[in-house]
Amino acid sequence: MNKLDEQIEIPLSKIKITMLFFGSLVFVVIGLWFMISPPEVNPSNRRAVFFNPVFLFFTGLISVLFFGFCAVFIFRKLFDTKPGLIINQKGFIDNSSGLNAELVLWSDIKEIKIITINNQKLIMFILNNPQDYLNKVTNKLKKKGMEINYKWYGAPISISANSLQTNYKDLYRILLEKMQQYKK
Repeated sequence: MNKLDEQIEIPLSKIKITMLFFGSLVFVVIGLWFMISPPEVNPSNRRAVFFNPVFLFFTGLISVLFFGFCAVFIFRKLFDTKPGLIINQKGFIDNSSGLNAELVLWSDIKEIKIITINNQKLIMFILNNPQDYLNKVTNKLKKKGMEINYKWYGAPISISANSLQTNYKDLYRILLEKMQQYKK
């Protein structure tokens, strides 16, 4: 097989996904606790406003909704049999996150860089034509997530190694090597 024809498939890490799932469930339970039986606090404490039952109820509700949604998405990923990331001579397809499952062409990538958000490393793809990728997305929630990525970080497409059977350093190295190899 020609080296340019090879395809790299990085599987989803069921262990990492399981840990993410249980982490989400913990926050759902904490949210339910805040809604049903919030902790008591001495009203003379100057931080008492954060222990106001109404504040705690809405904090719990937001936690249940957000992390409940995450738990459902993550649970579905546990049974996903597709590779988490496919890298070939045309580009890559990311099936590891909820935002991207389309082919991203090497020819459309200007730069690949790493950013850190809350101690989490993300590989960002600076594109020549980001609006083209945003316009292809029909799911409103996906599109909003990609628009926020683009607005805040200059790249609508990003990959985290959190749910892949690799680490971010190896993933970044592979992506850079393959982009340089296939762009020639």
